[in-house]
Amino acid sequence: MHEFERSLSSLTLAPYIVKAMALIGVKRRSGSNMFRHQLSTMAILLDYKIIDPVLLKASVIHDLFEDAPAMPGVTENEIVRLDSDGPAVYALVMEVTIRSIDGIREPKSEYLLRIMESGSPRARVLKLADRISNLTALGFVHDVAFVKKYLEETRAFVLPHAERVNPDMFRELSDLIENRAQLLARPSGDVAR
Repeated sequence: MHEFERSLSSLTLAPYIVKAMALIGVKRRSGSNMFRHQLSTMAILLDYKIIDPVLLKASVIHDLFEDAPAMPGVTENEIVRLDSDGPAVYALVMEVTIRSIDGIREPKSEYLLRIMESGSPRARVLKLADRISNLTALGFVHDVAFVKKYLEETRAFVLPHAERVNPDMFRELSDLIENRAQLLARPSGDVAR
């Protein structure tokens, strides 16, 4: 058995997947829901052969406290008690969660720079996988202004740091940005080939 397979065979994700199911009712602009985005983010990490159990578990619930904070079971205590990785998973999820101080949300630019410039190595890799998932879903979003803004944010605040975090993920992000920009440049009604 390869190291990758051996590491995954001992990984218990079910408790985290159950927590992530709180996101099934949270819709995305692409027409899907946030639960699927969590699993997509984890799949991207696995595709890159990332086997860090804390990182994989955090990827499954990385948007839980932003998008379903009022749902039953979405508390620090519930997460830290899931298993021996729970405290580290909770800390990582909080690190990649947009902060609010006195009801004022952290500006997106500050949030992205905080993670990409001073975040932990795990947080930076998780943010790259999250962005890859989001950029993939952008192919199904028809709000041109939103897509342009998202591409600009990624170019300005994520891409400049991505290559030193993971060169392969950097290439994929670059390709996705180029592809999504090309889709925007097509005349209305043009069908993708």
